[in-house]
Amino acid sequence: MVQYISFSNGRLVFQDEYSEGIWINIVPPHQKEDLEELSEKFQIPLDFLTDPLDIEERARYEREDDIRLIILSIPYKQSDEDHSLYSTIPLGIILTPLDLITISPKENIIVSRFVEERVKNFSLTNREYFVLKIMDQTSLWFLEYLKRLNLKRNLLEQELYNSSRNQELKELLKIEKSLVYFLNSLKADELLLMKMNRTDFLKIRENEDHVDYFEDIIVDYSQGLDMANVHTNILSGIMDTYATIISNNFNNLIQRLTFVTVILQVPTLIASFYGMNIKLPFSDFKYMFYVLLTLSFALGITLVYFLIKRIRT
Repeated sequence: MVQYISFSNGRLVFQDEYSEGIWINIVPPHQKEDLEELSEKFQIPLDFLTDPLDIEERARYEREDDIRLIILSIPYKQSDEDHSLYSTIPLGIILTPLDLITISPKENIIVSRFVEERVKNFSLTNREYFVLKIMDQTSLWFLEYLKRLNLKRNLLEQELYNSSRNQELKELLKIEKSLVYFLNSLKADELLLMKMNRTDFLKIRENEDHVDYFEDIIVDYSQGLDMANVHTNILSGIMDTYATIISNNFNNLIQRLTFVTVILQVPTLIASFYGMNIKLPFSDFKYMFYVLLTLSFALGITLVYFLIKRIRT
């Protein structure tokens, strides 16, 4: 579906038909025929419209004649059944001489906030500034989701102190996967923004306010990258520590079981000798059962003493 959005009296207006200087938002589901029609209508290379629909597409920018393409990796909240809490998806931003086009493989919070007018101080009259606002919102939501992941990790860490259930470990694994997605995407986005700033891809070098704003956005991405690195290292340490604790607990359990087995083996061995159906020394002695019982008990106590002494040393 294609949304034609203009700006009038400080509000977004949805139009049924195209007019110059508007925002064209292409939302899922995407039909190949519609993309081909848009490509022909606006003289846009077809791959500029199809590349952002590839989930694995890397962050990059490209130019062909007067058409500029920017592909950002943006955060995306997964459903509860997915293998991670968050992942990233590409967002394509296409700048034509007159219009701005956005396209993404899935509905996402970045575009939705603009469509729902929940982002302050933006308009469609300055397309380059609109792109900067999209980048700014992307960095802000990366930081927001990182804070949520860290909070969830802290809660799970407290629960792990009191339990050894697999559910907490599965949730930690989801957090770890989310952090890996964020880490890779933030690295790619930061590199992309630095290249765009260096080459003045957005053509904003003459506007000092826009340049400063762009540099602030790059700083936010760097902060997000640092946060993702710290959270990833902390989580890796927690997983390694918990794995060591589980291993130690398992070793202690095996040690106790071995301890009990060795102690029980002594009376079992003595009883097995005098349980044989043959003539044995002192078998006619009236109190032989009590002698064997006392002997087994004494040997067991002696063995316990030496085992405890050896474990403590």
